[in-house]
Amino acid sequence: MSKRAKCGKTETLALPVAGKVAVIAIAVAALGYGLLSHPASVQPVRKPSPRQVLLPPPPPPARARASVPASAFAAAPQVEIQKTADVPGRLVRQVVDYISHEAPGTVVIDTGNTFLYLVLNPRQAMRYGIGVGREGFTWSGEQAVARKTEWPDWRPPADMLSRQPYLPRFMAGGPGNPLGARAMYLGETEYRIHGTNKPDTIGKRVSSGCIRLTNEDVADLYERVKIGAKVIVLPVTLPNPATHRPLQGPPAGADATLHLPDPASPANRPST
Repeated sequence: MSKRAKCGKTETLALPVAGKVAVIAIAVAALGYGLLSHPASVQPVRKPSPRQVLLPPPPPPARARASVPASAFAAAPQVEIQKTADVPGRLVRQVVDYISHEAPGTVVIDTGNTFLYLVLNPRQAMRYGIGVGREGFTWSGEQAVARKTEWPDWRPPADMLSRQPYLPRFMAGGPGNPLGARAMYLGETEYRIHGTNKPDTIGKRVSSGCIRLTNEDVADLYERVKIGAKVIVLPVTLPNPATHRPLQGPPAGADATLHLPDPASPANRPST
């Protein structure tokens, strides 16, 4: 075959290859244009499955949560038991040696020494410092825990209001309430074992017969004492027998502090 014939054959084969290259180039250009006209950030929307609808949304990342203001989270209101001021060492709650024939869980109140004992076993008790009734308002006898209340409301009885008419008729439970964080009601009387918003009265004779503990101690006792537990209030030996009375039916009054304010003094407010 001549040289010219061979060249003609080569040119004939080269034309289809060039056409293919041109088609590929056009396809690549079209694909690039399509990518540029549809940004990668646009994603197809997928309809959630029924199971995904029922599941809660995932929590935001830690960094995102930190940037959300605290006001955006509506926390449930909660009243905390604040730590009370330090009491004298002898009145600090502690386990002590205590010989008793009473069943564990029995409460024994030593008014004279301002101690409350919770019997743990025949040889030990948990001892708490307490505030007790002032002169003329001490009592002795046996009762049982009839009910227990957290952050109790306070309603002074009628005879207390007659002595101190400036007292409120009702005070809702809370840190400012004279009954403190917890109350354990004794039988059908108006006597209670309760907390106090005046921890400096622990170890003193300041009440109308109720037994008071710091809010921390009364919360501890509240968890240990069961409904129906026996409460023994020991008689106290005083020089004048008229200052002590055995418990016979409901008391004449509920708890109130010895240093109640003068009604004419707005700087002071009443408490129990």
